[in-house]
Amino acid sequence: MDDAEIAFDERGLVPCVMQDWRTGEVLTLAYLNADALRLTRETGEMHFYSRSRQELWHKGATSGNTMAVKAIRYDCDGDTLLALVEPRGPACHTGERTCFHGGELDPAAPYEVLPALERTIAARARERPDGSYTVTLLADPKRIGEKVQEEAEEVARAAREESDERVAEEAADVIYHLTVLLRSRELTLADPERVLDDRRRQ
Repeated sequence: MDDAEIAFDERGLVPCVMQDWRTGEVLTLAYLNADALRLTRETGEMHFYSRSRQELWHKGATSGNTMAVKAIRYDCDGDTLLALVEPRGPACHTGERTCFHGGELDPAAPYEVLPALERTIAARARERPDGSYTVTLLADPKRIGEKVQEEAEEVARAAREESDERVAEEAADVIYHLTVLLRSRELTLADPERVLDDRRRQ
């Protein structure tokens, strides 16, 4: 399917869900008309059609919270779009990361946990609060590597000798320390994910 096959409604609009390219988190929903879609393609940043103002608008033109487009996908009927984007700042006009910040938020969905962990670690790296274990690790790169090795040995031992619950707990320790190690090298979980994707396609 190409853009010519999109099923715009009687108003010339099609709904578009914005999803974070890296984390998979749903950010917002807006509408596009043909001109908004064309401008999105031409500029590489999301443009929408405001139903209330009845005009085109460039997401982030005023706030700076733009969305760079990585890919646009269609549903099976071509009447809904999914835009995979790299957000530069909050998606919501309230300042929240996502417009979907109300309702049933606890417990977090499994896919939300690791992005939230990465944001917490990034905040610790930026703000350096006193007493933070993460900060002490980031200040000692050698120790981070030792902790990853130590935690990997513990999850292997748990797999041999302990319950499934203990395996999950030890695996969580590995993931946390590995995420800190990646952050210390200015990497994110997306970097090994890309390696895995490349290997899958070889």
